[in-house]
Amino acid sequence: MAASSRTGVSGKLWLLACGVVIFIALYTAGWFYAASVLRQQTLALLGSQEQQGITADCDEAEYRGYPFRIGLFCSKVAVDDRQNGISATFGALRSAAQVYNPSHIVWELDAPVQVRTSHGLAVSTTWQNFQSSLIAKLRGVERTSAVIENSRTSIVSSATGQAFDIGAQHTEVHLRQNGNDLDAAVTLEGTDATMKDMPQLLPRLTANLDLTLMGRAGMIDGSDPNGLALYGTQGEMRTFSMDMGEGKLVTVSGPFSFDEEGYLSGRLKLRIERIDAWRDSLSKAFPDLAPMLGTAGNMLSALGGGKNASLDLSIKRGKVFAGGFVQIGEIPPI
Repeated sequence: MAASSRTGVSGKLWLLACGVVIFIALYTAGWFYAASVLRQQTLALLGSQEQQGITADCDEAEYRGYPFRIGLFCSKVAVDDRQNGISATFGALRSAAQVYNPSHIVWELDAPVQVRTSHGLAVSTTWQNFQSSLIAKLRGVERTSAVIENSRTSIVSSATGQAFDIGAQHTEVHLRQNGNDLDAAVTLEGTDATMKDMPQLLPRLTANLDLTLMGRAGMIDGSDPNGLALYGTQGEMRTFSMDMGEGKLVTVSGPFSFDEEGYLSGRLKLRIERIDAWRDSLSKAFPDLAPMLGTAGNMLSALGGGKNASLDLSIKRGKVFAGGFVQIGEIPPI
């Protein structure tokens, strides 16, 4: 090969190497600049709700993932909604998005979660694993999904003294903006519930919830001026079901609302499949209530004309009425 040819090839290789080095340098500088801007914007976003009385803190916030990913990491997350009297703390947050698809973000959150309201409701949740993903749009979040394994939630109401635990082997949560409304679907598998100083309420079951909250699309990304509070919210429960298998199924559907004080109201349709099986399960859990449960089961069978029954429930500021006039329970404010 002639010397001139070898010189030409060497020159091209040198130019290519220089181009690669320059590209890597520019890409690196751009990544760290973007991470710096995103960090500033994140902190600004967390503080942008202060005028609405909402503050959020991301301790030790930093962006990681160079070179092909970028994600926000926090050692602890806290949210305080002073206007609605709600505070929450979370464990460490880890998130990541591919550089070529930054709108698709996957993230993990560590337990425990502590939530308290000014009405005396305290909620504490732990889990073995929490993974989630979200699809962002130009402003806000379009939809998000989460999968939680082996969770345990404790709920205590100082107003009523009620306390109970809910556990689930597998939980899925799906949220989606639907215009101005928020669609939510929740599935809990291997669920059990217990009350303080009492045996397990029911055998393990699968629960499903499908509902819409009117005008609350901003809850999914924090842009809702009311934050996470449900005060003054109306909704439609398409279905809430509890399935113990073997045809033992309870479903509830209908419109509901929370007033400004956190009391629930609504007009719900209750459907019970295999009344005798539910009566037997509850009688085993609460033997002292067996006679009353037997009477209630007979009444429901008479209403339904057999093994199944449908019943209209009216809820007025937390007071639950069967058929519109017989009070059968009371729900504390949230």
